[in-house]
Order: sequence, then C-alpha cells, then structure tokens
Amino acid sequence: MPNTAFLAPDLPGLKAAAAILRGGGLVAMPTETVYGLAADARNDRAVAAIFDAKGRPRFNPLIVHLAELSQVEALATLTPLAWRLAQAFWPGPLTLVLALRDDSLLSPLVTAGLSSVAIRLPAADIARRLLTEFGGPVAAPSANPSGRISPVTPAHVLAGLAGRIDAVIDGGPCAVGLESTIVDATGDAPRLLRAGGLPAEALEAALGRPLLPALHGTVTAPGQLASHYAPRGRVHLNVTAPDPGDIWVGFGRCPGAELTLSDSGDLTEAAARLFHALHEADALAGPGGRIAFAPVPEIGLGRAINDRLRRAAAPRG
Repeated sequence: MPNTAFLAPDLPGLKAAAAILRGGGLVAMPTETVYGLAADARNDRAVAAIFDAKGRPRFNPLIVHLAELSQVEALATLTPLAWRLAQAFWPGPLTLVLALRDDSLLSPLVTAGLSSVAIRLPAADIARRLLTEFGGPVAAPSANPSGRISPVTPAHVLAGLAGRIDAVIDGGPCAVGLESTIVDATGDAPRLLRAGGLPAEALEAALGRPLLPALHGTVTAPGQLASHYAPRGRVHLNVTAPDPGDIWVGFGRCPGAELTLSDSGDLTEAAARLFHALHEADALAGPGGRIAFAPVPEIGLGRAINDRLRRAAAPRG
C-alpha cells in the first residue's frame, strides 16, 4: 500500500476519498465520536482489509454508517422501538442493532456472520458529506490498531495506521470524543450493549422505560471485548493518592495531576478529553509505566467514560 494520503475536508478531498472507497480502499473519516476506518460495506476484500489493517478479530462485528434514514430499510428491519430511537437521536452518537435483511448485500464479514447488523447515522458534517458522495453503506470501526486507544485526531490515526490505509481526512479533533452508544433494538425490549456518547439516561427518558443490560458471554456488537482501548502502560482506576512515578489523570480538583479530564468536573468535557488524555498519558508513561485515573462519577456520560477506562485497565490476552 502507498503512503497514507492526507485529504482536506473540502469537495475535492471528499471526492478523492469516495473514489478510494469505490476502489476497495480504506479511508479514515472524522465523525463526532471518533475517527472511523471506512470501507465499502458490500465489498468483501475491502472489509477484510479493515480487519487486516487493524489486526481486529474476525468475530468482532463492525458498524455500518449511512447518510440517510431512508437507506436503512434496504439493510435491516426497523422495529417500532428502533423507529422511536432513530427519529429521536439520528443523526447522532447512537448505534442500533437491527435484524439483518437477507438481501442486504452487505459482506458477511461486517456482521461476523450474525443475523443482526449495527447501524449508525453520524451527525458530523464531514462524515455525512462523504457518505452522501459515496452513496452507499460504509463499514467503519475506530481507525486504530485493534484494542488500542481510539483516535480523536488525524495524528492519532497516523500514529497507529500510517502506511496501512489509503487516506485520512483531516477533520480536526472529534467533538464528542467517545464512541457511539449501542442499543439492541431487534425486538421490543431495548438492551444497552455499549455505553457511549449518548447518555443512557437520555435514551430512557425518550422511551419512558429502563434499558436492559447486555447479555454476558456474547459479542453482538463492537466494543464488547473485555480488554480494549489499551495504552502501552498499565491503567489503574479510582486513584486519589497516586504512587511515585504514576502519571495521574485528574477529574475535578486534583492538585498535582499531570493531566486532567476536566478541572471543573464537567462530564461532557471529560468525555471529549478522554482519548486525548489516554494518548498523552501513554506517551508520558511509556511501555510498562503506570497511568492512574482519578474517580469519575458513574452517572450520565460518566458511565461511558468508566466503561472505557475499565476496558483499558482489563488484563490483556
């Protein structure tokens, strides 16, 4: 593969990116959540190239990104529950797992052979313009080596995948900074598969009912592996008194912290800063170093932040 091209987010850049996708190539595209590694979701070789570039396990399904709600029914069945959620939160940082249509034409690698498919309509303008220019479904997991810290800037993408993908679109830093929330909407009972950039409380308020938890022991959507988002250093959580040599990442008032998710204790700021802070702490700690995170409350976006931190701290295979 040639050197990774750096594309501007203007019309010529987006046309070049769409041409790469039509040719079976890989393009890192900015969304409001994180940068996604995009490929034509109908092209087996292109989708396989995503797994190869990332070193991603083939049993871990991908999210399909679309420009318009009208495109969804060609791929999947929208239940009444799914319609309610789609109309309330799309475009945005919500992924719905839906029953896959037999005639979807999606590569079976996208769904890891499952009878369901994860679909999202991103809100970021650049992503929507690229999807419209391309005109079809795009598979796009996060644009980083599998299991490592998710990328929220073009530099993060290039640090992990330069020379392994065709292009990256320079959209600057991602606004939300956390991957999408994933909800199983295949039936009439909403099940939270992954906490993310849309707080579960907002979903529950819109539905007027609680979300059920994910079933243990099954991978039905991305982001469910126990160890994920991992830096080279070891991550320790809920640290209020760091050990000597720790790179301490604070939240709220943490005198002496080298980095912070939010000095003011703002969860929206912390979500947007999370992967930036992980990348920065990783560089400071180095391989085998220790990264300590101050406690983050388990409410609102804090649930998604803590989910990512627990996976970053999990034992690695």
